[in-house]
Amino acid sequence: MASTDHTLSIREKLGYSLGDLAANLIFQTLITYLAFFYTDVYRLPAATAATIIFVVGLLGAFVFTPLIGIAADRTSTRWGRFRPWILWTAVPFGVLSLLAFSTPDFSERGKVAYALMTYSLLVLVYAANNLPYSALSGVLTGSMAQRNSLSAYRFVAVMIAQFIIQVLLMPLVLILGDGDRVVGFERVMTVFAVVGTVFFLITFATTRERIVPTKAQSGGVMQDLADLARNRPWQVMLALTVLVFINLALKGGTYIYYFQYYMDEAALAGFLADSGFNGFIAALNATLTGAGLAGFTWPEDPATSTFSLFNGSGILCMILGIGVSRKLADRFGKRDVFGGALFVSTLFLLAFYVFPPTAVALAFGAFMLHGFCYGITIPLLWAMIADVADYSEWKNHRRATAIIFSAMLCGLKIGLSVGGALVAGILAHYGYQAGAAEQSAAVVDGIRLTVSVYCSIPFLVAVALLFLYRIDKPMETRIEHELDQRRRTAGAAA
Repeated sequence: MASTDHTLSIREKLGYSLGDLAANLIFQTLITYLAFFYTDVYRLPAATAATIIFVVGLLGAFVFTPLIGIAADRTSTRWGRFRPWILWTAVPFGVLSLLAFSTPDFSERGKVAYALMTYSLLVLVYAANNLPYSALSGVLTGSMAQRNSLSAYRFVAVMIAQFIIQVLLMPLVLILGDGDRVVGFERVMTVFAVVGTVFFLITFATTRERIVPTKAQSGGVMQDLADLARNRPWQVMLALTVLVFINLALKGGTYIYYFQYYMDEAALAGFLADSGFNGFIAALNATLTGAGLAGFTWPEDPATSTFSLFNGSGILCMILGIGVSRKLADRFGKRDVFGGALFVSTLFLLAFYVFPPTAVALAFGAFMLHGFCYGITIPLLWAMIADVADYSEWKNHRRATAIIFSAMLCGLKIGLSVGGALVAGILAHYGYQAGAAEQSAAVVDGIRLTVSVYCSIPFLVAVALLFLYRIDKPMETRIEHELDQRRRTAGAAA
């Protein structure tokens, strides 16, 4: 096995990060808009949407992801173990992304069958693409500092995708659909499918696997599972991943309802005017039309417009948090920085419980501070999972990267399934009526509780679990040093 002190080039970091940008054009759409798309665009009952999201998510977590993990660890090609999966799935990923957000005119039963089939296939191909992609980060280099840097590049790309989805998706839907959300979603997803396919091909072409297990290290599936069962850091990270993604799905899927039904419309309109945003859009359109171009169609209703601006401000603050994450992690260790930043970010979520419907500026301020603190944690989660793969190799003298990442992606899918289903399930529990101009007081209160108290619970439990996570800064250094010595010795003997 080669030495692990390889320094990744900027070209390779950028090429790798484009894969996550491509995947997150779809992933962020699923988190933020799938429940909304099913209930308000495709007109499925909220309870039915919740069931589809939950069942398919669990199928992805407990069937698709483990099978892909086992297969990827045992893939052997001239391109490596993980890179070829990105190549093989590039086109199917794009096609299924388009189909999942299409709205064929079927009966209600036909709509349910179509949604179930397309979402299931998309989750399968997503696992076949994103699991090897994530595992690839663990074999590009064995340097933990380089992984911190790679994660920073990767998650800036993720934030760009998130900005596109959470800020610009609805304007793009309205523009490309000429006001028709059904047509708009299909056209936007067509663009995403083409761009995503190209980016996956770039990722395949610009990366190289350097940490390759020797044949002596290979073992059976039962040995891989036995290693996982003895790996305490993996157990903690699995639970933590579930909790983080429950929060993301629950929070991301509910904010659109929060602005639509809880925030005061007059206060939202006043904020857009007083903040200068309306003036900015007017000046932009004046410039565009003066140059003979079409004007920029921003959503006219205050709720949708403010929601997009709200997401944009939070994402920009997340990018700032990502920017300081690497230096903090290099100095204090990933575990301590992750836990501290996650706890502080939760405090700003809890503040949403006390905001009245007119407190638009306060909501923006709290979300921006939450975004900065949470942004610090974003690249650290996946860098910590790569560290867990190193810990397993250090402890067991065997490397099984994909199975460890597959377990974490199981946690991700469980979290997204539970969180996504909770969005639709909570709405159904409180009596949400899809398409209604107004909702009952019980529904509005349920939405307010969801974006504050309910979203905070998973983060607080995750912070508590980190006290059981053994890989602090001194252990990071020890593991990296001892593994590097082993690999140098093995390379010299080969």
